[in-house]
Parts: sequence; C-alpha cells; structure tokens
Amino acid sequence: MSTVLVSAAELAAALEGPEPPAVLDVRWALGGPPGHDLYVEGHVPGAAYVDLDTELAAHGAPTDGRHPLPSVEALQAAARRWGVRAGQAVVAYDGGGNLAAARAWWLLRWAGVEDVRLLDGALPAWVAAGGALEAGEVTPAPGDVVLDGGRLPTLALDDVSAFAASGVLLDARAAERFRGEVEPVDPKAGHIPGARSAPTTENLDADGRFLGAAALRERFTGLGATGSEPVGVYCGSGVTAAHQIAALAIAGIDAALYPGSWSQWSTHDHLPVAVGG
Repeated sequence: MSTVLVSAAELAAALEGPEPPAVLDVRWALGGPPGHDLYVEGHVPGAAYVDLDTELAAHGAPTDGRHPLPSVEALQAAARRWGVRAGQAVVAYDGGGNLAAARAWWLLRWAGVEDVRLLDGALPAWVAAGGALEAGEVTPAPGDVVLDGGRLPTLALDDVSAFAASGVLLDARAAERFRGEVEPVDPKAGHIPGARSAPTTENLDADGRFLGAAALRERFTGLGATGSEPVGVYCGSGVTAAHQIAALAIAGIDAALYPGSWSQWSTHDHLPVAVGG
C-alpha cells in the first residue's frame, strides 16, 4: 500500500524531514460547495489548493465529456504553480474518501511523477491524528517539475466497445446509476454494454480509508478483475474512476482509465446503452 497511500503519521513525519513532499488539497464535490472556501478555512500546513475543474481537466464540447484530460503543458504549468519540484514526492488529499484527490494522483502519475500518494482517510484522518490545520492561502515558491504524458494506460471512445467485449470494464458509479434507475447529470441513464457495476465507495471503510490489499483483491476478483485479463474503469466523468484505479493498484492489479466516461459515451446517440443489473 505504501506506493499508493501515506498515513497521517507518515505525512507529518515527512513534512518535518529534510525533503518534505508537496501537499495538494483537492477538495471538490459535484455541485459544490466550493472547495476553495473550505481550503481557506483550514488545510494541512503548507498545502496548495488545486482546482479540479480548471487545473485537473480541460474543457471542450459535450461530446468530449465533462472532465477531459488536461494537456501536458497545462498540467505542468499548474503543477509548477503548486510548487512541485523535479524529483519531489507529492501527497494529495480532499475532504473525505479521496474520491476527488485520486484525480490528481492519477494525472501526476500519468504525467511521469514517480512518487505520488494519497493521504489515507484524507483530511479527517489528519485531524483525527492530531494534525494541525492552517488557515488562509498558501502560495508556494514556483516549482520546476517537468511532465510528459502517457505513463498510464487510457481508453479512447473508439476503444471501449471492443475492450468491454474482451476485457473487464468496471463502472465506478453508484449502482442505481449503473442500472439506469436515476441519472442526475448526464443525458442518458444506464451503462456501457458489457460493463460491470463496481461502485467506488465500496473501496473504503466506514472511516473513509481504503480497505486493505487482501480485501480489495477479493472484491475485484469477485468482479472478474484478477489481472489475467485487461481491466478498464470509467465513471461519470473520469474523476472517481481514478479512485478505482488506485484501489486496484493497492490490490496489485493494473487498469486503464476511460477519461471520457459516461459523460462522453451518453452524448453520442449512435452508441448503445444498457440498463439493469
């Protein structure tokens, strides 16, 4: 788990060490409240605020999805604003569960940052461990990190149908959205044919920490994701799918991200939609 997660105690020790990590506060929720307001009220000391909508995503036509991947150039500029230096470790967290912070974890790994971890249990775990909170804005000294892209596998829209037929495609959304019973955001209800329902929230315990490696491996094996066949993940817009990929990594299973996810698929009228369990 140490390659994906860091505990609150480990982070506190690292921040006191000779080479402290860059810490990123990625508080965000679909529909609000604004994460920046919460960040200003109190955050891990020294943490830089990351705006998911503007810094961890690009914006194009609806047919591209709600959160397309940013360009490498834009991500590098943002990471330098966050103070990330070449060779520096990075720790990301959010307000609970790391469902948003995992997007930063995945993107930075995709772009070549080797040591990126999630604060297990997110900000509540830091507070529960007695960690201090700092109010106000942090403006780090500009970083010099150099990013590229393509270090982690992705699926393009045209790849997904064939992948679902030959591999294991996991849908990280809530089960009722997968079944097509509700759809609060996107133009159609249902799921990609051949996908399997795997709600992201089931990766976590009651305290918002990731389940252990053995428990996660048992969960994904039960869904057919053993690592012997290719595994892909999507969600609503490519955000919580990154959390699923982190959970799979803890379990020792590699997976590709479909960044466009349901928000892209459901805008293309010619693509099929499945409903039910």
